[in-house]
Amino acid sequence: MVEKTYENIKIEKEDGVTWLSINRPEKRNAMSPGVHFDMEDALTHLAVDKETKVLVLTGAGNAFCAGQDLKAYFRENDNNPVERRRAGLASHHWRWELLSRFPKPTIAMVNGFCFGGAFTQLCACDFAIADEEAIFGLSEVNWGIIPGGVVSWNVAQMMMPRHAMYYAATGKNFTGKRAEELGLINSAVPADRLRAETLELAQGLMKLNQNVVRYTKEAIRAVKNMDVETARDYLAVKQDSLARMDQEIGGRVGLNKFLDEKSYRPGLGPYKV
Repeated sequence: MVEKTYENIKIEKEDGVTWLSINRPEKRNAMSPGVHFDMEDALTHLAVDKETKVLVLTGAGNAFCAGQDLKAYFRENDNNPVERRRAGLASHHWRWELLSRFPKPTIAMVNGFCFGGAFTQLCACDFAIADEEAIFGLSEVNWGIIPGGVVSWNVAQMMMPRHAMYYAATGKNFTGKRAEELGLINSAVPADRLRAETLELAQGLMKLNQNVVRYTKEAIRAVKNMDVETARDYLAVKQDSLARMDQEIGGRVGLNKFLDEKSYRPGLGPYKV
């Protein structure tokens, strides 16, 4: 991939891990139209970038993302409906469609404030790790608006109904520790361990068969709202498709190692000779 530079985001690569950051620290990484256009372009390219094995989404400075930039995204486009529509399409496209269907594992590394619209890209990522003191909040109610786009849908999907209602309707903040309890993130860790823990997860994912990881994450997302019979049929077809496109899976390499060669035990490491 030809390296590109952007005005509102930055890309850093480290041994297969690509760190993609919103780069507006002076605005707590609030999302302007420029952020949406840059992210849309970057994710389109990174999806086919051979150097990117795992994508980590984060923010520069002390914030993951403070949501939409109310002035730049809303107020400045009040009299420009074409630009408002362009920004809205790009916003949804990268935060949900591109991220939730990204062909490689994605990790949200929440390094500080995570508010409002930022919940969409948080939920779109496959995994999420946060600073235990990070501050989360659905503050829209304070501005006389609802958590729009697909934020309300994501919150309802990720959190238990009573908690989703409470935090959306009251606008109360909660910490990274509480976000873990609510099921919104995988784990909350001390700030000085955040990058290391994220990197450890990324490195573990890279050791696995990448096609199996991709098909698994696609399957988990797809079956959530299916009835059991539809899910069973879907997963059978999904496994068959995986076996046809991946020689290692088609040749039952993993099963052979476990059953015949006895060279691998999941979770316990190699068999001792």
